[in-house]
Amino acid sequence: MEQLDAHVPVPGSERGAWVAAVALGVLGLAVLVLALSGLLGGSSTPAAAPPAVLAVAATPEPAASSAPLSTSTVAGHRAIVGDPSSVQAHRDLAVYLDQTSTHISDRWMQGFYPIYATAQRTFGVNWLLIASIHRQESAFSTSPGIYRSLNFAGCCGGPMQFNVTNGGAGTPSTWALVSNSYRYGARPASYDHMTAKHPSIYDDFDSIMAGAHLLSSDGASFSLDGSAWDAAYDYYGHDPTGVTYADQVLARAISWSQHGLCINCGIPPAMVEAVHAAYGAPVAASLEAATVATTKPTKPTKRTPR
Repeated sequence: MEQLDAHVPVPGSERGAWVAAVALGVLGLAVLVLALSGLLGGSSTPAAAPPAVLAVAATPEPAASSAPLSTSTVAGHRAIVGDPSSVQAHRDLAVYLDQTSTHISDRWMQGFYPIYATAQRTFGVNWLLIASIHRQESAFSTSPGIYRSLNFAGCCGGPMQFNVTNGGAGTPSTWALVSNSYRYGARPASYDHMTAKHPSIYDDFDSIMAGAHLLSSDGASFSLDGSAWDAAYDYYGHDPTGVTYADQVLARAISWSQHGLCINCGIPPAMVEAVHAAYGAPVAASLEAATVATTKPTKPTKRTPR
């Protein structure tokens, strides 16, 4: 299997993680018993808070930014690029241009914060970028069918919508390449939709950790800049829909860094326009030029008169 060139630590022992989980479970049960018996104070557990924002990202400007990598290569190896079908890309573009208005509750989001923090710490990728991908792919795991089967195109599934069918002939699928990413970080003691077996695209921790690993392998880091745009572009695929996808993902992450996480807010159009002008427009132009070049009719040769 291909070795991903990403910021990863040495994976810990699964046995150790399970022992720790059991110990925490026993401790939690003891605390519950004490609380119910009145031997422990009745203070309520504070609500989980989002991880701290590393730094406020500047709104990008075309003149001051470098072009995204957009070469399918990062650190000397071929980047892992999504492979959506033309049918999926067409439908996805309509979805991205008409974002759903699903209301996400604060209580629902609290289970993801420890996972985002672990993914950021483990793979060196800004958690706002990870969370923005999560929002783009599955509306924070609230899209219908996200915890079962595959999407309408029959290729991708789970909270981060990993492709499980784009392998073959000795080439692993995208999910197969990063499915064991959960081994690199400490799994939270509890969260919603924890599966019995790992890895699973339907397990929030497994899927989000794999997403962070993939972004890291494609060049993303703590900065919300052109490298982050390029990693988001790779995450979806190199086509016009991928440009729209990366524009929105990075614009949302930058906006969150500037104004705070707002799980039910739309993306400011001005920020999307700024990100597109700085990073998306050059790539969109190159895609259009390539399309024109491949569809340009060839000049007919002159026939020799008889």
